[in-house]
Amino acid sequence: MPDMLVRLYDLPGLEAALARQQARSIAIHRALAPDKQAILKWVKRHWGRGWASECEVAFARLPVACILARRAGKDPDADDILGFACYESTCRGFFGPTGVLPAEQGSGIGKTLLLATLHAMRAQGYAYAIIGGVGPDVQGFYAKAVGAVVIEGSDPGVYGGML
Repeated sequence: MPDMLVRLYDLPGLEAALARQQARSIAIHRALAPDKQAILKWVKRHWGRGWASECEVAFARLPVACILARRAGKDPDADDILGFACYESTCRGFFGPTGVLPAEQGSGIGKTLLLATLHAMRAQGYAYAIIGGVGPDVQGFYAKAVGAVVIEGSDPGVYGGML
């Protein structure tokens, strides 16, 4: 699966996407270190140990490089998590992993997580981001959402040779 490249200096705005989720009582925010174990357990349960390992690296970054989508309006609980997005987990400047619960896919949560994460990367000084190992089923999503383009010759990329 090839990598994709995103121009961070040409991103769509974030505020409208955040407002749409807030209207649905969904909070999009940076994860906090005290929530690390609950979040890692949730990621492992839904997406496996590989993504949980990458997510764990995101908690070693300052600021924490994991953005969450969760139901808002009550005391937070790990069962309220609807999706997540990480960056700088496998390589510097890389977006991912990211996932949204199947029941919530198509609701805009994934796009909002993507935008929030890429805006955070831009605020940290990046001009470009790489989305690593993008499957053919989601290449169109990234192209439409943020203008991502396939990096020719990037397959298998950094993920080739994983255990």
